Amino acid sequence: MSEQIDPSELETVAVTIENRIAWVKYNRPDKRNCMSPKLNRQMTRVLADLEFREDVGVVVLTGEGAAFSAGMDLQEYFRENEQKGLWATRKAQREAYNWWERLRWYEKPTIGMINGWCFGGAYGPLYAVDIAISSDDAKFGLSEINWGILPGGGASKVAQELMPLRKAMYHAMMGENLTGKQAEAQGLVTESVPHDQLKARVVEIAEALLKKDANALRATKWAMRRMVEMTYDNAEDYLIRAQEALNGFGGLEARKEATKQFLDEKTFKPGLGTFDITKIKK
Repeated sequence: MSEQIDPSELETVAVTIENRIAWVKYNRPDKRNCMSPKLNRQMTRVLADLEFREDVGVVVLTGEGAAFSAGMDLQEYFRENEQKGLWATRKAQREAYNWWERLRWYEKPTIGMINGWCFGGAYGPLYAVDIAISSDDAKFGLSEINWGILPGGGASKVAQELMPLRKAMYHAMMGENLTGKQAEAQGLVTESVPHDQLKARVVEIAEALLKKDANALRATKWAMRRMVEMTYDNAEDYLIRAQEALNGFGGLEARKEATKQFLDEKTFKPGLGTFDITKIKK
């Protein structure tokens, strides 16, 4: 039996593909792109569709209009589900957390383009992307404390994971907003740039990623996440096994080609650029 999809769900996420870059946009600008159950269900479908497409090499997550995402939709995600009962709340949580988890372990490199407000629940996908580039004009906030709850849905964990403890504690307890530059300084994002340079910087990074070996990128991003809670010795052993596994997925051929280009052909230097991946023998 085919899935019956509410047509209004399809409109909550906009997707365009240009030069192997998939631009995935929250598409609820009138609601500051807050995440509703409909949007979360559509995000699951979109990510599933893009993950193994050969015409997509990098996925960029951003928001339509003046916000990245203002977090969870208070009316549709919280109030309406609470009125239905605990089962509805649990279902809505599962629909949101599922696509955040998939994004964390995505097969392809992912970039968050934080173009405006990024609040509360939006910290889940913020943490899930591999690289996060923010507009200086963006606003980051855990405002939950200001209306009597704690930052849930993983938001507290994201702040504690990415920020120094004292900064994360202040951020969560005070409910004060951070600018893009402050978010960069405290570790929430990779980099913050003037708003009029935001898309150009994201494209620059995406194009650089597209020139790198896809198998090596996937192994690298997964290794960086896996090692967070490992001891040094465990991480050292894991990386040995990860490289051995990578060899079986094209890594050996890639390394041989890169070595040939460096030592024999002298056409590239590892510290100054990427080898030509188009010459890897398939």
